[in-house]
Amino acid sequence: MTKLVSLSNLIAAFTVSMMLAGTAAGQDAKAGDAKAGEKKAAMCIGCHGIPGYQASFPEVHKVPMIAGQGAKYVVAALGEYKKGERKHPTMRAIAAPLTDQDIADLAAFYEQLPKEQPQLAEKAKAPPEVDELLKKGNCVSCHGENFSKPIDGSYPKLAGQHADYLFVALKAYQTNGNPQIGRSNPIMVGQVKQFSHAELKTLAQYLASLPTELHTVPQSRFR
Repeated sequence: MTKLVSLSNLIAAFTVSMMLAGTAAGQDAKAGDAKAGEKKAAMCIGCHGIPGYQASFPEVHKVPMIAGQGAKYVVAALGEYKKGERKHPTMRAIAAPLTDQDIADLAAFYEQLPKEQPQLAEKAKAPPEVDELLKKGNCVSCHGENFSKPIDGSYPKLAGQHADYLFVALKAYQTNGNPQIGRSNPIMVGQVKQFSHAELKTLAQYLASLPTELHTVPQSRFR
């Protein structure tokens, strides 16, 4: 008889394997220099350094807050744009010429912004209807109980991120066969395909409402 494996067990097994792989890769990873990253951030601040700045592709939405995001996640995200695993023409054009050292430096710089971080609750309390969606997606298992302390640094902090950006990002995991739009992370693809767009919007709005460590640091603060 074929033994059925639950989705949560599959996620757990995949997470362990990714963390082990990350540990091995980390031995060869470049050490980031935040001061060097500050000098290399000119290409970033035109979008990520302007509070409320909106992108128009693939639809109008605020660009994500990256100040305060974990360095390991920033490295992973830029690497995915560079390799085309995240399809976004502008971000791929920016990431493509970056060296591993450039990426590590930028990640180190953004991780330590702003200098003071708020104290967040260990666990977020969601309304019942949202809690059911979170359980359906098994979101806590990777992103943490308060969605700001992911179980591995290569996963993003979600709490407080712009709702419209989260909605666009989540929909990207449902997009197939489009050379300009889409994301190919296998776990996220498997999770997100369960949801309607209305459900994804509900999740995005809830996550955006949570206390956050993420910020947009105005351009003048970089100088």
